[in-house]
Amino acid sequence: MSTATSNINVYTETTPNPATMKFLVNKLLANGSLDFANRESAEKSPFAKELFKFSFVNGVFFASNFVTITKTEGTDWADVEPILKEFVKGAVESELKVQDVETGTEAFEGTETEIKIQQILHDYVRPAVEQDGGAISYRSFNEGVVTVELRGSCSGCPSSTYTLKAGIENLLKRMVPEVTEVVSEAM
Repeated sequence: MSTATSNINVYTETTPNPATMKFLVNKLLANGSLDFANRESAEKSPFAKELFKFSFVNGVFFASNFVTITKTEGTDWADVEPILKEFVKGAVESELKVQDVETGTEAFEGTETEIKIQQILHDYVRPAVEQDGGAISYRSFNEGVVTVELRGSCSGCPSSTYTLKAGIENLLKRMVPEVTEVVSEAM
């Protein structure tokens, strides 16, 4: 057991959102993504619950091998990054659960066009968004308008509007002619 615990490495990456930082580990934390936008939403996540005990933590988001943490306004990353890095390392080493109940992955559903949109979001957009410490979820397609939800570092990020319009919308319009616009629930 001590051999496994000494092999956990944690490193950080900045994200386009200055209020969030991505803490990467060399172990799978979550299949899919889990977003805890506040203390109350973290009830079923022992890991997130512990993070919210820090007064400077304002949001927690898990995906694959990282946790993106949103800090409170007025907190300096230089002051809290080492504390959070050490906490994440200890939590992963002690196998603190990301969530109490395991959930399965969702299959794409809907019309042929909706399934195509979901597949494009999954294959092309999701990896790029996750690289920046966030996540994107398909919500609906109605009369040419695709609605998505941005979470993690993407939620409230100053550059998310540009990413949504210049990146995601242009990609979907090019690959799915029925798409006329992309909007986000999180903005």
